[in-house]
Amino acid sequence: METRTYNTKVRALAKHIRMSPHKVRRVVNQIRGRSYEQALMILEFMPYRACNPILKILSSAAANASNNFGLSKTSLFISEIQVNKGTFLKRFQPRAQGRGYPIHKPTCHITIVMGIISR
Repeated sequence: METRTYNTKVRALAKHIRMSPHKVRRVVNQIRGRSYEQALMILEFMPYRACNPILKILSSAAANASNNFGLSKTSLFISEIQVNKGTFLKRFQPRAQGRGYPIHKPTCHITIVMGIISR
């Protein structure tokens, strides 16, 4: 009789977050590959504005794991996390002599994939 190990991946996705992907990646690189509990502690004490939406997505992924698959939150770790560029909000700033100066407000998409720590 063969034994199988099931590789369960849990995913959470947030689109059109009103932040620059470069600034969000600065925070994401700190928690990549860490356990769920370590990532929570790191995000709570970092001084960046990007920590709040990442914290929400991380807790959403953990809630998906416990509700959909019955997994314990303590056995989860971040197996994959990525920040992709979203669309720009295009605005205009009034300038001299009736001209308009374009302003691009960037957005990003954040994807978190969590796996199970095998012991």
